[in-house]
Amino acid sequence: SGQARVLPRLSSALLLWATGLLVSGSDLQHHRYEDMVRALFAVQSECPYITRIYSIGRSVEGRHLYVLEFSDNPGIHEALEPEFKYVGNMHGNEVVGRELLIKFSQFLCEEYRAGNQRITRLIHDTRIHILPSMNPDGYEVAARQGPEFNGYLVGRGNAREIDLNRNFPDLNALMYYYEKTNGRNHHLPLPDNWEHQVEPETLAVIKWMQNYNFILSANLHGGAVVANYPFDKSRDPRIRGRTTYAATPDDKLFRKLARTYSYAHSWMHKGWNCGDFFDEGITNGASWYSLSKGMQDFNYLYTNCFEITLELSCDKFPPESELPREWLGNREALVSYLEQVHHGIKGMVYDENNNPIGNAEISVAGIHHDVTTGVDGDYFRLLLPGTYTVTASAPGYLPFTSTVTVGPAEAIQLHFYLKTAPKQSLKAKPHSGRKNLSSPKAPLKLGPR
Repeated sequence: SGQARVLPRLSSALLLWATGLLVSGSDLQHHRYEDMVRALFAVQSECPYITRIYSIGRSVEGRHLYVLEFSDNPGIHEALEPEFKYVGNMHGNEVVGRELLIKFSQFLCEEYRAGNQRITRLIHDTRIHILPSMNPDGYEVAARQGPEFNGYLVGRGNAREIDLNRNFPDLNALMYYYEKTNGRNHHLPLPDNWEHQVEPETLAVIKWMQNYNFILSANLHGGAVVANYPFDKSRDPRIRGRTTYAATPDDKLFRKLARTYSYAHSWMHKGWNCGDFFDEGITNGASWYSLSKGMQDFNYLYTNCFEITLELSCDKFPPESELPREWLGNREALVSYLEQVHHGIKGMVYDENNNPIGNAEISVAGIHHDVTTGVDGDYFRLLLPGTYTVTASAPGYLPFTSTVTVGPAEAIQLHFYLKTAPKQSLKAKPHSGRKNLSSPKAPLKLGPR
């Protein structure tokens, strides 16, 4: 089958080469930092009108955290056009995600130039942000040691050997407390002085999340093959040594998102990988093993963004010869998952004079997780097909409720026009006091995530 696998790859490579669209050096290889930067800038010069490169900050050792953006209007948020992100290489020694995202960037550019309708539509209707390496310093440590004998932990952390996926503010403890006391269910407050408690890479990513209204995201890891969805942190202490499933209010939707990736992937959905079995190739994070201060849960609890964690390969730093197989195995899944950002409902929230209202809350009856409008007054609420009762509210306005039926296709547009509340009924919501809940230190368990 080795022979059979080579042939189709060869012919598709010839096709691309024949059309003259092959971005220089887009054969699959490991990219050190300078090579990665060169590859990203090569894509940008190949597709200048649909891409932009920007840095969200620097690593401990001063390397830029470069993001490549794809959009028909790079650099601009268009109202009602959702923002999507892929983040790779958060653990420096888990390199498949980094290489896939470099290749995916080349692929989007090539396919757009070749007139591929599916890719063209995605780029026109979505603002796509790709961060191939969140941990460039850790990568250099792992790469210096090379793929052959990569120790499980060498290069996992950043230059200070801090695991970035245990470095986000712990909002789960606060969330689980609010669940019992009927506190807020979204955009939880960060602890005081949080900026001084996180690494520069984490700080850069949190500021990035504050600056863009991301709606859907995936974070690419290695060491297993499974699509992992929130919550990662268990609500209860372990029962008989096993951690327990920690569902979000959007559990069914997260399962669908994870399944979308798993089934579009060549082998993830089969379940048996790396000596582990995950039914349908998906797992709730906490039911696999509990993890605190991870990036995935932070997205859900601090922003409008729904993020899953994709474990892509048994081998964290595979030899270069494995990369083409990984690309072919993940290519369709990377596109299909991205397309999921266009489901559910979206719309504008206006006041009586048609001025957009930013930071209005959109709540769906029966799902205790609200989302908010962006600065332009637009909101996006990912939902499974069904009929929903949706309420828009904002301080100083009367809330308004609509019923909407969501189908399986494109997002349904539902706009809200809010009337100013009469002066006397402006009772301030009692704000539940912030308790700083730090959880007792559990022994650190370092699995793939």
